[in-house]
Amino acid sequence: MQYRKLGKWGVKVSEVALGSWLTYGGAVEEEASIKQIRHALDRGINFIDTANVYARGQAEIVVGRALKGVRRDDVFLASKVFFPMGDGPNDRGLSRKHVFEQCHASLKRLETDYIDLYQCHRYDGDVPMLELVRAMDDLTRQGKILYWGVSEWPASAIEEAVRVAESHNAMPPVSNQPCYNMLVRGIEEEVIPVSMAHGLGQVVFSPLAQGVLTGKYKPGQPIPEGTRAADERINMFIMSNNLVSDEILQQVAELVKVADEIGCTMAQLALAWILRLEAVSSVICGATRLEQIDDNIEASGLVLPGEVLGKIESLLKVAVSR
Repeated sequence: MQYRKLGKWGVKVSEVALGSWLTYGGAVEEEASIKQIRHALDRGINFIDTANVYARGQAEIVVGRALKGVRRDDVFLASKVFFPMGDGPNDRGLSRKHVFEQCHASLKRLETDYIDLYQCHRYDGDVPMLELVRAMDDLTRQGKILYWGVSEWPASAIEEAVRVAESHNAMPPVSNQPCYNMLVRGIEEEVIPVSMAHGLGQVVFSPLAQGVLTGKYKPGQPIPEGTRAADERINMFIMSNNLVSDEILQQVAELVKVADEIGCTMAQLALAWILRLEAVSSVICGATRLEQIDDNIEASGLVLPGEVLGKIESLLKVAVSR
């Protein structure tokens, strides 16, 4: 496993991280989830990503149980706040009240004294930036979080957060967690340049486009049973973005040929393509089986030659608008 600094900051995170969205606390049984998390740690992954809203707190509970007996210093633990956790008017968003209350709730579920990276799960235009920055800075000074970051924020909001933090001598955001992969490239134009200018690292989610970039779905063929796209409980993102259209799947089929030519799996090619960017600190992958974790880990340190990157770029003609 290779490690990279989180943006300009001193902490180092594994190039491949393990996420818990749509898996732990829900689709994957607890015993299997704990086994997978510990296996990932044994294989060199130190970055475990979760969120309060994943399975309405259950993902954090499972992650917390999996980390019992694990040396805390060996884990870079991330969680998030924003989405509703109740029916009340203050049970959502990024107000100081909700951020503080959910941070404490996450600490309890995770059974830990601190969260390494606490992320704003989305941008909240109803909350003054100073309120949010001060809340995160206070949590940092109290030792309840070590760093804070954002997820899916526009470049303008990232710039504002950094400016407000600097002007008030507060801890600025250190990372952004965007959706980014071969099919979804919206952050390249503005978010990445702004983030790099201010020292934020990208910790990418959905790097395999919900499994589409593994090559498991074939153009002109039925969706395989047991896959995410076949599960109506969790396939809304795949279907809403039309990721299993024949046009996209034909493109993926051509990319599989490139992976075969250089002797790696399609998943490894997709992850290494993202990690080609200096701006990316880590790719966050979900898993339902140990073999998937092992396959993804092999992408760490895989450098794609210039001619391969050029060939991939020539094939990436179909993108998802995001």
